[in-house]
Amino acid sequence: MKKTNEKLLIEIPSALQELVKIEQLSNDIAKKMDLCDDQKDNLAIAVTEAVGNAIVHGNKKDSSKTVSIEFILNPGSVTCTVKDQGSGFKIDELSNPLAPQNLMKESGRGIFILKALMDDVSYSFSPRGTTVTFTLRKKKQDE
Repeated sequence: MKKTNEKLLIEIPSALQELVKIEQLSNDIAKKMDLCDDQKDNLAIAVTEAVGNAIVHGNKKDSSKTVSIEFILNPGSVTCTVKDQGSGFKIDELSNPLAPQNLMKESGRGIFILKALMDDVSYSFSPRGTTVTFTLRKKKQDE
């Protein structure tokens, strides 16, 4: 019998204090997926980074706007989609976080972190907001 995908959708106001709930939810999902400790940490970092970016950069901390987070749990992977209601950004205009002049900056590493920790990362932009989707494939126990 084939196991079907499980979906979980949550919508939060654009407030940084919501990140605590999102991190806990990410940890709960990682446990349910039986991820190894490194992958649990990577998922939590990626999810909180993406949601934090949506709150701060996408929605500009506008409490009248929301962030939508969807998790899709498959037997071998977890995919997360984060949607904001902002005006988007141009990926090719982002500064390189590894450039010497950017090393001490407090922001500008979110996309770099997502790409480093997740197996797949994609972005889409529309007049209604930005969507980032990322997938973590579950490692075998001996990897």
